[in-house]
Amino acid sequence: MLRTTRTVRSLGALVGALAAAGALAAALARADAGATAAARARGRAAHSLSASDEAHLRYVSASGATLYETGRVAGTLPGSMRVHMRIAADFSGTFTIYAAGGSISGHGSATPHGAGVYESFSGSLTISGGKGRYRYAHGTARLYGTFNRMSYALVIQTRGTLRY
Repeated sequence: MLRTTRTVRSLGALVGALAAAGALAAALARADAGATAAARARGRAAHSLSASDEAHLRYVSASGATLYETGRVAGTLPGSMRVHMRIAADFSGTFTIYAAGGSISGHGSATPHGAGVYESFSGSLTISGGKGRYRYAHGTARLYGTFNRMSYALVIQTRGTLRY
């Protein structure tokens, strides 16, 4: 009888330990699920980046008043850039930046200032999407630069906020 009582007590302790372990595992699973749900809720704007970049672009080709330019970007998001820019009374165009982990696309417009070979401009741009880690990219930035009317080279500086 003593032996049976010890066995029953040992089984009771084992069942209690298993129940406690199960409760702990369930609590951890709920905590992990909560963290995963919170991460999903943040999904589209999980990152916010104050960016400042400068691109040195060179002329590739033109179609009427629209120039196609490409070059390197240095700064917060280094990489390369492609631009289609319409040169008229105002400048406007589209761009794609190829950075580590993906690409960022958008459009912008600027007002030229002055005349001569080097013409400065200022305006704004809107980031409307991307690929890879930047697939949910959006944001706005100020846009500054110079346009060389002889070589068609562009220097573009941007300052703004990128959310992705």
